[in-house]
Amino acid sequence: MNIDVVTLFPEMLQGFFTNSIMKRAVDSGRITYNLINYRSFATDCHHTCDDAPYGGGAGMVLKPQPLCEALESIGAKEKRVIYASPSGKALTQSYARELSQEEDLVFICGHYEGIDQRVIDLYVDDEICVGDYVISSGEVATLVIVDAMYRLVDGVISKDSLEEESFTGNLLEYPQYTRPESYKGMSVPPVLLGGNHADIAAWRERKRLEKTLSNRPELLENASLDVNARKALHEIRNKAKRT
Repeated sequence: MNIDVVTLFPEMLQGFFTNSIMKRAVDSGRITYNLINYRSFATDCHHTCDDAPYGGGAGMVLKPQPLCEALESIGAKEKRVIYASPSGKALTQSYARELSQEEDLVFICGHYEGIDQRVIDLYVDDEICVGDYVISSGEVATLVIVDAMYRLVDGVISKDSLEEESFTGNLLEYPQYTRPESYKGMSVPPVLLGGNHADIAAWRERKRLEKTLSNRPELLENASLDVNARKALHEIRNKAKRT
């Protein structure tokens, strides 16, 4: 997969692509990337990329000319173009998985009051919202989308790891423990020390149900639950009512 990011602040993004799992994905050739500073496409002597909004109002809007020319330079009309925006569709695990199937993705990083609507009309395929809040940096929002998506590209992370993560089957992940066995008076649950894989699997499934019911109960409406899981969820709900 190739990822192009059109941004005013490429230095904010560079570290992400040169560290940790992403670095390994780049080194292996599974991911390639290109950071395009659209300030270099501005035509005035000050390389101005923003201006006051028509109709008045606070803040500044990013101009269409530098952005459009930057997008043209990478053939954006032949690729899937994404703009992180609080006005977009919600980012979900299934949405991230859909994006991970693309060969080429272009991300536009906005700032200030956003980008001129004509850029969106001409180039953008997906407006994506990373949460019901507003942040000042389009780079941060873009990295959330990239991080959720690229790790699902084949070969970046093992399939076994992905299968047990939060949102798999519409449930949250179970608690994790490692050495030492006891720390600050708290011990690892005995079931994880016994070596009985069936018991461990049952415990983990129950913990996933408990955590989802506590933190994100709406996910259970579309969760894939077998007979045993539905029975366990019924028991958990009854226990919660009694406490």
